[in-house]
Amino acid sequence: MVGLNKCLDTYALIEIAKGNIKFKQYTKLNFVTTDLNLAEFYNVTLREEGLENANLWFKKLEPYSVPVDKLILIEAVIFRRKNIKKNISFFDAVGYIFSIKNGYAFVTGDKEFENLQNVEFIKK
Repeated sequence: MVGLNKCLDTYALIEIAKGNIKFKQYTKLNFVTTDLNLAEFYNVTLREEGLENANLWFKKLEPYSVPVDKLILIEAVIFRRKNIKKNISFFDAVGYIFSIKNGYAFVTGDKEFENLQNVEFIKK
């Protein structure tokens, strides 16, 4: 995937699915999300909107989903522990570390990431 420069976290995926105009621009870009963020997104969609909608969105987003190396998972655990007071989810920690390691901007609306480097923060 040439020209990748954005990694969308679960928050961004949820906002896209809800039709939030502030996140619509990302559907026209060449983006990526991690397998873990896609799984978390699937869980939220399944819980809030049911199996059919969760499967629909999974099919739409699965081509943009990429696996995460075990070393990134370990770095995400360390990052999360260092930032324990921010209450960052493991899924989002993985997405953030993955973004840094691959030179992507981490796109989120999670307030825990608002002032971190390498973050494209979008308020709801």
